[in-house]
Amino acid sequence: MKPIFHITSAAEAEQAKESGEYAPAAFDVDGFIHCSYADQVTRVANFKYRGGRDLVLLEIDCSAVPHEVIDENLDGGTELFPHIYGRLPMSAVVRIHKFPCGNGGNFELPSSVPA
Repeated sequence: MKPIFHITSAAEAEQAKESGEYAPAAFDVDGFIHCSYADQVTRVANFKYRGGRDLVLLEIDCSAVPHEVIDENLDGGTELFPHIYGRLPMSAVVRIHKFPCGNGGNFELPSSVPA
């Protein structure tokens, strides 16, 4: 099973490491955690976080997530994105990748991410 990724701030990732569990601020409203496959990460980042600073990528092992992970598109498009329907135990995060934006505010997939 290929890994999935979630974009968050370095501060939120650090808090999650300390508590052992991660949920973004929008979790209580959305009811799930938005994720991407490696080939989707930069498009999502450049659309939602262009010019963002201090971001990281959580690399997640789906087989270690105790909740449902569903590939779906809730915006009506055809491209499917993985969503985690529960809070993420940090034990399912296999690596936290630094995710700086480059010149011009655009993101590129870090070389440390398995493509």
